[in-house]
Amino acid sequence: MVSGVSQPTRNGFASPYVELDRPAWASLRAATPLSLTEADLQDLRGLNDPMSLDEVRDIYLPLSRLLNLYVAATRARHEAVRGFLGEDDRPAPFIIGMAGSVAVGKSTIARLLRSLLARWPDHPNVELVSTDNFLHPNQVLTERGLMSRKGFPESFDRRALVRFVSEIKAGKPRMDIPVYSHLAYDIVPGQTQEVHRPDILIVEGINVLQPPPIGRLGVADFFDFSIYVDAKVEHVRTWYLERFEALRRTRFSDPRSYFHNMAEFADDERAMRFARRTWATTNEVNLVENIAPTRGRATLVLYKDADHQVQRVRLRKT
Repeated sequence: MVSGVSQPTRNGFASPYVELDRPAWASLRAATPLSLTEADLQDLRGLNDPMSLDEVRDIYLPLSRLLNLYVAATRARHEAVRGFLGEDDRPAPFIIGMAGSVAVGKSTIARLLRSLLARWPDHPNVELVSTDNFLHPNQVLTERGLMSRKGFPESFDRRALVRFVSEIKAGKPRMDIPVYSHLAYDIVPGQTQEVHRPDILIVEGINVLQPPPIGRLGVADFFDFSIYVDAKVEHVRTWYLERFEALRRTRFSDPRSYFHNMAEFADDERAMRFARRTWATTNEVNLVENIAPTRGRATLVLYKDADHQVQRVRLRKT
């Protein structure tokens, strides 16, 4: 067994999970090459995200290798079923779900994985979709009294999201979905993202692992692999506030920004009081009540430390 691997137990019983510290996980990279450059990584980083090439090498190259093995095994299983049925259609896309709190860095990880997975020769077409595209427009949220709960499960058009993932999994050659603008803080009228039948689809969002209502399908029912990006609440709170400060100096300064008034505050503390209140009343509540409880449904959990670096990985083996 690789050094640094532990087998957790639950109530005295063996767990289906294995936990690996950073060196043990990094050793599983094997011969997977690092073809990403610092310039490539700069294009993938989110605002205030300190992702480094060392982090890519130690954490995301092993994950890329694991996912490539999963894709190959899933394809073989699908081919066996198609052979049994006498079908010769194209294999279904492999779908990866990625969940975690606001400001935990999952969007950077999703973009990074998209880039790394597309470099494997067997699945060059990797698409990335954010569930923000399936938020109800602000007008609908306002009419339903949900603007203060934006990001909570009920603020999403879950039926449209499930329909999209279901039809992609069924092999529909093209889907047009709405586009969410973080600048406008709303769905953009008349604008769509085209998703052409991918080899791999990454679906990234805070609530993608939410269980569905009884008797219905949820988006996670269509995932072949799922990832949860985890960190202590106090660390995520710090990252959220740091990102808010950075946004005030950048995106919020654009007159088209929904939060342009935050950049215009002469008193920095006034804006930061707003950020702390928003975190405490919305984002932390959503994290504790809705997002974190779905962690146990993930195939793999990445545990981040205060410096944003992953120090531990938990993988479900069965």
